[in-house]
Amino acid sequence: MTRMFKLVTFRRFTAVLGGVVAAVLVAVVVFFVIYAWPAIRLNGWHFFTSNTWNTGNLYANPIERNGRMILPGAHYGILFLIAGTLLSTLIAVVLAVPIGAMAAVFLAECVPSQLRTAVSFFVELLAAIPSVVFGLWGYVVVIPFLGHHAYPWMTAHLGFLPFFSGAPGSGYGLLTAGLVLALMIVPLITATVRDALVSQYRGLRDAALALGATRFETLWTVQLPATRRVLVGSGILATGRALGETMAVLMISGNALNYLPRNIYSPISTMASFIVSQLDSALQDPTGLAVRSLGEVALALLLIAVVVNGAARLLLYYQDRTTGTTT
Repeated sequence: MTRMFKLVTFRRFTAVLGGVVAAVLVAVVVFFVIYAWPAIRLNGWHFFTSNTWNTGNLYANPIERNGRMILPGAHYGILFLIAGTLLSTLIAVVLAVPIGAMAAVFLAECVPSQLRTAVSFFVELLAAIPSVVFGLWGYVVVIPFLGHHAYPWMTAHLGFLPFFSGAPGSGYGLLTAGLVLALMIVPLITATVRDALVSQYRGLRDAALALGATRFETLWTVQLPATRRVLVGSGILATGRALGETMAVLMISGNALNYLPRNIYSPISTMASFIVSQLDSALQDPTGLAVRSLGEVALALLLIAVVVNGAARLLLYYQDRTTGTTT
């Protein structure tokens, strides 16, 4: 009876904790909806389809538009922010997932067990480096190298590809942000997948080897498929990290304003970094609409993260149903 009571109490306690997490997420969404509602009503759908962000004339008297006081010339559109955020995140995830998975395989299967812990510690140490340090490193090292050497070479040899043609720029831009973001999220993927590989039931691996499979065939057909859910989960977490990264991207992206990227070298702005860069000027708006529009940007970023994560989990669910895997 005592054991059953403890089990029921533990289940209720964990249920409460899970409910608190869900309640916090709902509360954050509700807060941003309420705070940004004046901007949502005024901006409408053109907020997502327009490519112009202008806080208006800060020295002029506010005027009334659709029942709301606004500065003359003020206009808020974030299409360029959505493009910069999604494209830089896509580049980062496409680069980081295979690199992180291969690094996890190397740590789990190739490194001797005596050195595995030490090597894994140095890989995971990358995740503890503050983002501003990555940004400074990107500003001092990555941008000069890419701007002076890599991008001119890519333009000369890959210019026949549409997205690689055009002026190579000075090193700031979309690909630079994607590369630095990829380096920042690789340790998260590597650590998660490595733990999943190490904790696998060794009988699966031994059985495949006993049937005559090579080590690569065993890894590709048995071990990695068994960690598919872990790999997708780590990819979701990495995508969320890349979507919300602020300081590092702010320092290396070029902070483009009202500008859609024309090639992979183009300067960009992301939604998270834009909020930081524009907050000071938005606070000068006496009507408060600029800050509320930044709140709408934050709400849009939150919804994008939820949609991306939900789509990934939905894809995994349908894959499980197709293969007959129980979740």
